[in-house]
Amino acid sequence: MAPSPSDSDAAPVPPPRMRIDALDVARGLALAAMAAYHATWDLGYLRLTPENYALTPPGRIAAHLIAGSFLILVGAGLVLAHGTGIRRRAVLTRFASIGGAALAVTVATYLLFPGSYVFFGILHCIAVASVLALPFLFAPAVVTAVCAALVIAAPGVAGWGLADGSALDSPVLFFLGLGKTLPQTNDYVPLFPWFGLVLVGIVAGRLGGPRLAKTRLGRWRAVRGPGRATAWAGRHSLAVYLVHQPVLLALFSGIAALTGPHPRAGEAEFRTVYARNCVATGGEAAACRVAARCVVGAFRRDGLWAQAQRTFTVAERARAQALSQGCYEAAEGTAPAP
Repeated sequence: MAPSPSDSDAAPVPPPRMRIDALDVARGLALAAMAAYHATWDLGYLRLTPENYALTPPGRIAAHLIAGSFLILVGAGLVLAHGTGIRRRAVLTRFASIGGAALAVTVATYLLFPGSYVFFGILHCIAVASVLALPFLFAPAVVTAVCAALVIAAPGVAGWGLADGSALDSPVLFFLGLGKTLPQTNDYVPLFPWFGLVLVGIVAGRLGGPRLAKTRLGRWRAVRGPGRATAWAGRHSLAVYLVHQPVLLALFSGIAALTGPHPRAGEAEFRTVYARNCVATGGEAAACRVAARCVVGAFRRDGLWAQAQRTFTVAERARAQALSQGCYEAAEGTAPAP
């Protein structure tokens, strides 16, 4: 996930664009939330926590809220930057900087995570959406609002079968987000529905921006303390985005090398996979869940847990199967009836 970069270094044209420090602070706070999410993901990936909490349902909801806040701020920022006329040089500079950063993210993640590299993440979405959104800066607000609703609803319409999504499942069209296949990637922010939130930001900026500028909040200037630091991060959010994740990953990797994995790392995933496989082979769901917890404890007692994360020898596999069978037979007598 990534914030929108500042246009403060683009060539000024009359009339000068308005700068609202409160929006820079909002972008900085969203950036801090994104960094916290990435730190959570890193800790789970390096097995420093019992499970990867970033991939749990609450974690995924948080990720969507953070991405959504950035994209709404992108729309509002476009109104401030181009609301009185398209600044072509600024548009080109912005697209080149964000697009180049997006390409760098793709290359880096392909080298590190070839099976789940980022081919259309938040930066890619911002780069493309910032260009597609330009005509809506001057369209009637009601038209932009209707288009926002249609873009947000489009994936659901395709999912309901009102539109044939099979042709849109081609990998070359994954960037649209209208197919039924969810690609394997570490960051996926397709145009549908996310471009709709940029349009929401444009509507909010056009309707609320002039009013906000006249309020005390709109006139407030971040000149000291945490507000100044947060506003600075918001103005330079692209640079902060590109730097923070390598720094966090290096820091936590060093900690993992010193401490080793969390003692309970992998347990939740193991229980989920075990219970699913157990049911697939004819076991009762309730008994399989009980047996999964039992197997983890049995593996630990017999010194098999660490090896279970790798590959069993023939003797270890036989012992593991015996323990698993014993756990399931015991669970059948204790698990509640469905």
